[in-house]
Parts: sequence; structure tokens; C-alpha cells
Amino acid sequence: METDPKTRAVWEIVEPIALEAGLELVDVEHRREGHGTVLRLLIDKPGGVLLDELARVSREVSDVLDAQPEAVPGSYTLEVSSPGINRPLTRPAHFPPYVGKRVHVRTRQPLAGRHSFRGVLTAVDEHGVVVTGDDGPHAIAFDAIARAHYQHDFNPGDGGRAHPRRAERQAGQRSGAR
Repeated sequence: METDPKTRAVWEIVEPIALEAGLELVDVEHRREGHGTVLRLLIDKPGGVLLDELARVSREVSDVLDAQPEAVPGSYTLEVSSPGINRPLTRPAHFPPYVGKRVHVRTRQPLAGRHSFRGVLTAVDEHGVVVTGDDGPHAIAFDAIARAHYQHDFNPGDGGRAHPRRAERQAGQRSGAR
């Protein structure tokens, strides 16, 4: 899991600021979107990050990047946010807490004729991960991973059925009950 030099430079600037605030820098994205360029920083902490914490990090990072214009040349929009429910897994250390959970891994080069692997993260070691999907397990080395995300299961343990109250309402509507 390697990053380009510009992203690595931003990471080296931002990570100490996040750590000083008791937060973790999860990901750095720098790309064109719409009519401009966006520098997106994903920040988190156990239990979730607060809006005030994101705002404080945003101000500090903005000041530092303004003082070092060579780090991110040109104009851009700085966005600092939480990683969201489908959290990106950007470092080997991000994977172990998600063993037994659904993930989506995209590879740089095709493995077994494809780039996309969705399934349960069944193993992690110092070399890579194993994602087990409908077609069996796939071992993927960390250096082969382009992007990886946890995929939140909105219906754990219910076999994919609708929300219980919604199911009750639907059952009542079908039977004519009110």
C-alpha cells in the first residue's frame, strides 16, 4: 500500500498535527473534483471524532500548508472530515480490527483476472489479507492493494430482512390489520 510523493508529503505534515490532538490521520486524498482540486483529510479516533476537533485540525493544517505552499502547489479546497461508515483501510494496522467483517479491496493489478474483491476479511498477517467471498478465499498482498474499505452491514444477524418495525408494518398492511 504505497502512496504518491505529494500525498506522502501531506501525510508527513498533517499526521503530527492530528496525533497532537489525540486523533488519527486515516487517509489523504488529493484529486480533481468538479471545477477544482480537493485536498481531503480523513481524521478519526476511537468512539468517533467531534466536529470541534475536525474544525481545530482544519485550521491548524490550513495555517501550516499556507506557510509551506510547495507541499500542495496550486489552488485547492481543504476538506477535513471523519472517514464515515465505510471507513477506508489505508495501512496494514487498519485491517486487524475488521477481521470477520465485510470489506471491499481493489488491487493495482489484476489477481485471478480481476481487480475487485468483496467479502469477509478472514485473515491478516504481516504480508497481506485474505478476503473470502462467494467464490472462496483470495490472498492479497498489502503492496497489491490500491484501495480498501470496510463495508458496514446495516442488517447484522437478520438474514437481510427489512427492519423489524418496517416488517411488522408491511405484515399488517398485507393482512389488512390496522
